[in-house]
Amino acid sequence: MEIKSILVHLDGSPRSAVRLHIAHQLAREHDSARVTALFAVEPQPMPVPVSVPDGPVPTVLVPKQVAPEQRARARAIFDAALAEHGPPLVWHEVQGDLPAWGIAQAALYADLLVLGQYDPNHLPTYDVPKDLVESVIVDSGRPALVIPHTGMFDSLGRNTLVAWKPSRETARAVSGAMPLLKRADRVQVVAWGKDSFAPAETTFGIDRYLAWHGVEAKAHRYPEPATELGEILLSHVADESADLLVMGCYSHSRLRELVLGGVTRTVLKSMTVPVLMAH
Repeated sequence: MEIKSILVHLDGSPRSAVRLHIAHQLAREHDSARVTALFAVEPQPMPVPVSVPDGPVPTVLVPKQVAPEQRARARAIFDAALAEHGPPLVWHEVQGDLPAWGIAQAALYADLLVLGQYDPNHLPTYDVPKDLVESVIVDSGRPALVIPHTGMFDSLGRNTLVAWKPSRETARAVSGAMPLLKRADRVQVVAWGKDSFAPAETTFGIDRYLAWHGVEAKAHRYPEPATELGEILLSHVADESADLLVMGCYSHSRLRELVLGGVTRTVLKSMTVPVLMAH
């Protein structure tokens, strides 16, 4: 698949500028793909003072709405990127919906999403739900590039680590990452346990699949499933100086709230490089 459309989430935080810059750069590298900047935050009830003659001034809460200054910050980030005269860049807003649902709906028309890791120290005024990233990935089924809440990433995908598991989620992540893998200088694949479909001439099936797409990968399979796999993956990323991790996004339940698999939860919490995920 080629990347022809990129959807990037803006919330008015300073990290929105980083995400938009990365999306714009990816668009340049992939034949001027169209970039849609989607402003989406959770509306909040706004206190409004009420005038009462000869008495204290009470406040009431009006229906939820987005703070104008928040939208203004996001729009300023967009306008600065627009001034760069790069690939096509358009502005859209989620109107009247919860941000995760609105982004997931818009994602159905994008080849790649660019989202931001939740920052536990972010200002509450940015109004981004804690589970936005995983909710969007699970609900949309689209590949998403998740950008850490700290750090700059001018080089992305040149040295890529693929965490392979013979599953739907990982297969979708690899397929979504293929345009980036084809441009990488180095691709490494790590896996644990047995492969359910390993041709005799390869270490395991993903070797041959990547080779069919012109991606030369160095693969290593560990014979036994690992415990604390999330921490091990992040250690591999650091040891190999990888600038992109590709993996599946796993969840166990959506009955009341998203319950993530342990590896997904660990990586989303402690990631230090961008992670391309799919469900």
